[in-house]
Amino acid sequence: QVQLVESGGGLVQAGGSLRLSCLASETIFRHGWYRQAPGKQRELVAVIFSGTTTIYADSVKGRFTISRDNAKNTVYLQMNSLKPEDTAVYYCTARKWATTYDYWGQGTQVTVSS
Repeated sequence: QVQLVESGGGLVQAGGSLRLSCLASETIFRHGWYRQAPGKQRELVAVIFSGTTTIYADSVKGRFTISRDNAKNTVYLQMNSLKPEDTAVYYCTARKWATTYDYWGQGTQVTVSS
């Protein structure tokens, strides 16, 4: 069982920045950040693999950066130029090597005011 603890959410004005952190209980092959806005489906924001390979949703490319510190078992999501449409609960996920099962964190609220 992988434990994930997210932090860093909050309220920010449009154009501002936030950095989310996700501490995992062990080293993970693949980390993802997802988000879910009220009344909308959960969507993938960004993914990072054990090396440096990353994937981003088109809506956040150029504004968000996913990174990881393997020594700290932590993954980050740096969010810049935030927009009101980025408002959502953000979830961290973890997937072990050679599996398809994702562990989920409890979520952290990000609210961007216009």
